[in-house]
Amino acid sequence: MTGDDRPTLPPVRLPSDAELARDALAAPLLARAVELTRWARAAGSAGAGIPVGAGGELLSQQLKEAAAHLGLTEDEEAPALAADAWNFAVDTGLLVVDEDADDDEADEEAGAGASAAATGDETAPSSDEPVGVATPDEEFDGLTGGSGGSVPAPDEILELWRTGLDTVLADAATPSFEELLGGIEGAIGENGEIDPDAIDLDAMDWNPEEEAEALDSALGNLYLLNATDPAVAAGSMVPLPVLAASMTVPDGMEEPTDEVLEEVSTAMMRLDEQFRMLEPTGLVAYQPVDEALTREAAEGEEAPGADDLSADLDEEDVTRYGMVRLTPLGLYGVRERMREAGLDVPAVGDLADAGADKLLAALPVYTEENARSEIETWFATRATAEEAEGAGGTAAAARELLAAARGTDEAAPVRRLACQQALSLAGPEAEPALREVLEDRQLGGLARVWLAERGAADVPQPDEEMVFWLTIDTIAAQVATAGEPDELRELVRDLVDQHAGFFDKAWRVEHPATGDVLETMGRVHPDKGVAKDARKAAFKARSR
Repeated sequence: MTGDDRPTLPPVRLPSDAELARDALAAPLLARAVELTRWARAAGSAGAGIPVGAGGELLSQQLKEAAAHLGLTEDEEAPALAADAWNFAVDTGLLVVDEDADDDEADEEAGAGASAAATGDETAPSSDEPVGVATPDEEFDGLTGGSGGSVPAPDEILELWRTGLDTVLADAATPSFEELLGGIEGAIGENGEIDPDAIDLDAMDWNPEEEAEALDSALGNLYLLNATDPAVAAGSMVPLPVLAASMTVPDGMEEPTDEVLEEVSTAMMRLDEQFRMLEPTGLVAYQPVDEALTREAAEGEEAPGADDLSADLDEEDVTRYGMVRLTPLGLYGVRERMREAGLDVPAVGDLADAGADKLLAALPVYTEENARSEIETWFATRATAEEAEGAGGTAAAARELLAAARGTDEAAPVRRLACQQALSLAGPEAEPALREVLEDRQLGGLARVWLAERGAADVPQPDEEMVFWLTIDTIAAQVATAGEPDELRELVRDLVDQHAGFFDKAWRVEHPATGDVLETMGRVHPDKGVAKDARKAAFKARSR
């Protein structure tokens, strides 16, 4: 997708690359990978490297040493954690694996060893034999304790982290071999051993593309919540059942069926496994599903089932089902993946150097906090330019905004509303620019509002025609950006109550949206008689 075909998401606020790089280096998986690369440098004799098995994996004895070096000996999952960190170092390129010349033979032996594990044939060759060596990549010497090289720049560290993240995401979207075989009758015998003759690959209920898309969908929904929900953007966790429901419950379904709720439960337990794998990367902050619920699910009980998910749960109950959010580093990582997929994913600050027209067009989808930050950055950029070049500044920026707000096209009312929002953050230096448009039919109303709110002197009263024009323009903008909320109903009622003969005057307003606005007023006003008058006025406006 390119150009206008690409979906545009609301902007997100991101830390600087330097802050994100520090977060990446502090993430448990990359931090351990860097430490094991340092260990490999020190443990290898004169740069000879660490002997490794097939695929660059550590041999069993070295795995124990690596776990001990990381201080994980007290953790029952120490070997797995050390192996994950080592594999992350290999996947990111911190470690370079050179297999022996006869690596094909080694691979055959490794495959034979795997078959032995499945069949119980202890006479088959062991896979715990070296087939090559792993050495630290000189490119990252400044990070991993080498004698040469400089510390990588923030963007280089983030690229390193993203490379490793891609491999973990791929692993997270891949069910374990045992999970895949569990759906094949007879694949696992009564003794718990795998029966190779019973394995039918075509019978495996797994579509790798669907699994990857499902995980991307979950991360995308978390991203969207961060972009649109101020509480989530501020750090609030998202209940796992809510996230799972957003992926499975059909749009428009007010009361999910038991079948749909069971799908939510299944998705939730799968997400629990995936987020446990992803948390060490620093992508997400995650509070796992209560172990008691996980055990019940593993034993085949309906936990959590339809009754659980449809019940009214208190805050403590909700947390038992898992809580998750993207970290700032995770927000960056998901955004980069979306960009690679062709989506338009703006970040707060992207418009610092943009023209006023682009700023006003973008602001309506911003949250209030993000809009304020974007506007302040936009003004600050122009103030800096004024100091450096002796031109521009707040007054010139205000004139640019006002010029961009003009127009009779369908989007013009929204631009003027955004212009008013932006000018609310302008300093007193903007006053001359506002006074210049006092007699402008499209801008004079908002200019008067700005001056009056700041207690400016000599602000002329608007004539009735300007008042009605501004009213139509404001309602058109609100309907375009917020629809027809209860606040609009109250506004319409107050307008009609305060102005005798409102509709007789309103239909005459020379504004492109007059007919549509009057029709909307008729739709939202609670009084049937007034609503009828509004519809008649809308007809007159369109018949001129």
